[in-house]
Amino acid sequence: MAQKPGIPKGTRDFGPIEMAKRNYIFNTIRDVYALYGFQQIETPAMENLSTLMGKYGEEGDKLLFKILNSGDFMHGMTAEEVAATSTQRLAAKFCEKGLRYDLTVPFARYVVQHREELQMPFKRYQIQPVWRADRPQKGRYREFYQCDADVVGSDSLLNEVELMQIVDTVFSKFGIRVQIKINNRKILTGIAEVIGEADKIVDITVAIDKLDKIGLDAVNEELRKVGIAEDAIEKLQPIIKLEGGNDDKLQTIMEVLASSEVGLKGVEECQFILDALKGTLDNEIQLDLTLARGLNYYTGAIFEVKALDVQIGSITGGGRYDNLTGIFGMPGLSGVGISFGADRIYDVLNQLDLYPKEAVNATQLLFINFGEKETAYVLPMVGAARKAGIRTEMYPDSVKMKKQMSYANAKQIPFVALAGDNEMAEGKVMLKNMTTGEQQLVTSEELIKIITE
Repeated sequence: MAQKPGIPKGTRDFGPIEMAKRNYIFNTIRDVYALYGFQQIETPAMENLSTLMGKYGEEGDKLLFKILNSGDFMHGMTAEEVAATSTQRLAAKFCEKGLRYDLTVPFARYVVQHREELQMPFKRYQIQPVWRADRPQKGRYREFYQCDADVVGSDSLLNEVELMQIVDTVFSKFGIRVQIKINNRKILTGIAEVIGEADKIVDITVAIDKLDKIGLDAVNEELRKVGIAEDAIEKLQPIIKLEGGNDDKLQTIMEVLASSEVGLKGVEECQFILDALKGTLDNEIQLDLTLARGLNYYTGAIFEVKALDVQIGSITGGGRYDNLTGIFGMPGLSGVGISFGADRIYDVLNQLDLYPKEAVNATQLLFINFGEKETAYVLPMVGAARKAGIRTEMYPDSVKMKKQMSYANAKQIPFVALAGDNEMAEGKVMLKNMTTGEQQLVTSEELIKIITE
C-alpha cells in the first residue's frame, strides 16, 4: 500500500471553511488599509541571501530557510573539501537565495531599489506569507502570514494617529473588543537615564509588567535580583505605582523625567498622539510604561493591542523607527508601521464566534438536477441568480434527490431550488429555505428578491 502523503512540520493545509474565514480577515484589513490611502505591494517569496543575512541577528540568521542553487551546486568541490567545510560555509557556497523571514527587510530593500519611483511619504501595505526554520509548537508555525502597513519618508506624528485609527477601525469591524497600549522608546530611555541604570531598561520593564500578578513588594524584589541599585528602585516607585488616566500618568512621568531631555520629548510625542485620538476611537487606548517591544529597533512610539474577551497574547503591534533603509546604505529614512497577527485574530474570532455567516457560507443557492429537460429549463435562472450577485451552484449530476439535498446540507447552503413538470408548466421553481423548511413556488425574479433581501 502506498504511503499516505504529508506536509512539512510547521505548515498547514487550509480547507474551504478556513480559507473563507482567513479571506474575511485579510479582506477586512485590506479594505481598511485602502480606506486610509495605503497602497499594496508584493515582494518575491525568495530574496538574495545577501539581502537577508545579518539583518535579524545571529539567532535570526539561523532561522532563515536557504535555497540550494540550481544545477550543479557542488561544482568545483571535492568530497574531501565538502567533508572538511563547516555547515555554515557550505550553505554560503551552495545557497544564494532564501525564503523571506519577515516583510520588513524586503520592504526596506524595495524602498531603496525603487526610491526614484516612489512618492514620499510612501504608504504601503503587504499581506504575504513568511517562513522561519523555527521548532514547530502550538501556535508557532514555520509558514505564516503577516499583514503589515508602514508609512516611510515622514516624521509627522499624524501617521501614528492614523495607524491607531486603523487598528480601532479593523477591530470594530471584526466586533472584537480590544485595548490599545501605547508607550514611547524615548520615555524608557529617559527613565533609564534618570535612575542611572541605562543598560537595565529591559529588566526594569519586565519586572514592572508583573505588578498586577505579584504586587509592589515582589516587583521591587525582582528589581534587586537583576542588580538594580536601591536608590534607583526608590526613584522608580512613582512610575511603578502609576495610576489614573492617560493625562494623569503623563503628568507624573513629566515630573519624574524633568532632568531628561529625551524622556520629555517622548512624553510630548505621547501627549500629541493621545490628544489627537480623543473622541475618535471606539476602543480604549492606554498609556502603558511596561510596554517595551523591539527596543533595539523602535525609536519613538510603540504600540500593542490586546483582546479583552479572550486570553491570548498581543494580536497587533508596531512602532516608529528612524532608520529602515540604513541596512542597505540609505540612512535617515524614518518610518512607522503596524502588523496585524492574522493567525491570532483567526483564533479570537473563532473563540468568540464572530464570523459573519455570509463570510463563511460560500454557496447561497443550489439548483437540483432532475435530468436534461429540467436542467435546460433552470439554467437561465441559474445565470440570472449569478448576475444578481447570488452565489449559485447547479448540481452537475442527475442523481437521487436525497444525495443532492445531503450535498446542500453538508455545505450549509441556505436555499435549494427545484423544478419538475408541475413547476415548469407554471414557469416557476420551488424554493426551499433549508433553515426553516419553508417551501414556496416562485418566479425567477421572486427567487432573486427573496435571497437578496
